[in-house]
Amino acid sequence: MGLIPGAAQADPVAPGKKGISAPDVDLDKAAAENFKTFKSSAERSVRTSAGDKATAQSAVNANLAVELAAYNVSAHSLELDTTITSDPNRYVDAVINWGDGTTSNETAYGSTTMTTAHNYAELGTYTITVTAKDRADGTTVSNSVEILTAGSDFTPYGPTRLLDTRSGIGAAKAKIAPYTTARVQIAGNGSIPAGVTAVVLNLTVTNTTSGGHVTAFPSGAERPITSNVNFAPGQTVPNLSVVPVGADGYVELYNGGWESIDLIADATGYFAKAASSGYTPIAPVRFADTRDGTGTARGQLAGQSSFGLQIGGSRGVPSGITAVALNVTVTNPREAGHLTAYPSGQAAPSASNVNFSAGQTIANAVIVPVGADGKINVRNGAWAGTDVIVDVVGYYSQASESAYLRLKPTRVFDTRDPNDPIQNTPVWAYDFIPIDFASKAPNRTGYVLNTTATNTAAPGFVAVAPDPNYRWQYDNGSWTWPPAPSSSTLNFTPGKTVPNLVQASTGYTGIIDFFNQSDEDIDMVVDMFGYYDKD
Repeated sequence: MGLIPGAAQADPVAPGKKGISAPDVDLDKAAAENFKTFKSSAERSVRTSAGDKATAQSAVNANLAVELAAYNVSAHSLELDTTITSDPNRYVDAVINWGDGTTSNETAYGSTTMTTAHNYAELGTYTITVTAKDRADGTTVSNSVEILTAGSDFTPYGPTRLLDTRSGIGAAKAKIAPYTTARVQIAGNGSIPAGVTAVVLNLTVTNTTSGGHVTAFPSGAERPITSNVNFAPGQTVPNLSVVPVGADGYVELYNGGWESIDLIADATGYFAKAASSGYTPIAPVRFADTRDGTGTARGQLAGQSSFGLQIGGSRGVPSGITAVALNVTVTNPREAGHLTAYPSGQAAPSASNVNFSAGQTIANAVIVPVGADGKINVRNGAWAGTDVIVDVVGYYSQASESAYLRLKPTRVFDTRDPNDPIQNTPVWAYDFIPIDFASKAPNRTGYVLNTTATNTAAPGFVAVAPDPNYRWQYDNGSWTWPPAPSSSTLNFTPGKTVPNLVQASTGYTGIIDFFNQSDEDIDMVVDMFGYYDKD
């Protein structure tokens, strides 16, 4: 979405060898904190039959026992090692009851270990029971182990303000000092339950007197090098964040600036290891644009007014969704203010999603619950009008398959870093960086990324979109130039550093592109916080 006028787009270079890289991180290792091992020793085997078929030629299998070890391998799947201890030269039939109404059958000959994979349709806690029976004498033993799937589903919440240092909500009524953190309670706050794995927060920095950044991370963890919000003196800057929650139920918000700041945190949902709403990413779809009347009345949204927007059952989004992932852009505002997106059927909350100043073009990611009718409302909190653009990038529903796996915040690339393994020079005007996130992992449907544009010399925008080319096309030079995306992830003006969260779809090739839609080169920083897995 080109919101700022500029020179005509330059002709892209002809296709040929273009560098393509994968994130320089072992994602399986990075996701390991989600994966647990569940064991039940052989000593816990229960003998349910003493060998009523035994004869002089077939003595009772006195040593028959079962040991279990289950391992998470993805959001919904695990592998079960069933170790059979048996007298030699005996056939033992094992029935695995997975606890979800399905069973599997295995056969052992003597003592052995068998590995069986299973995928659970719904997240949750299940009891696996293995019953082993000696074919010859009928000796039967069983053992059970309780497991928990690794992925997390989303539950809409609010929008609800959890922190406001200006008024003392959630913390002392005082600015956050430089190089210190504010602790925010998530689990047990309101109706957010214990055991949540991550929370969706809209973080807003205000009353700034110097430049800096805010880093959000789980309580009890080492602070990462990544950033969630970047700000300049005098700015009020919002950015959506999906933040892992510490074991004690808190998150930490670190002020990396030279001066004190006020900070606001609004929650719109949380992730937990229980069946709720999965995620379906889509290529960005324009649902509303007040400049041309798409989805709503043509003309600026007046101050202190709102418009409704049908999401569920519209433009390829099914009915019955619980929340929607958006990119909301403000342009041509006549004065400073904020936008709030909220479910239909509710009063507008005090939370804000996009904060803007007069004449500014600014975008922010939004995850918002939808009303029972599948609608949301968008309210202009300013006293004067502004244009509003709403792009849908995905939705949450009970029918959606993809569950969230949080990662330790990880830098994907930083073009300012001379040693960056992906790209260590600025992104050329109208060029793009293709990143192979999932060509070898097709069950990974989307990634939660924070994208930042900096060292900007002209107005423009960054767009993040799935690439239509396959990895092999880049490798052999047969790739074709991807179409320029029609929607923006973030908009920038000269000299500004602008971040925004993007829930990027991997499309059908597993490759995600990062476009510089500007007349000048820019530096780009991309941080990764988790991914969605449908397996």
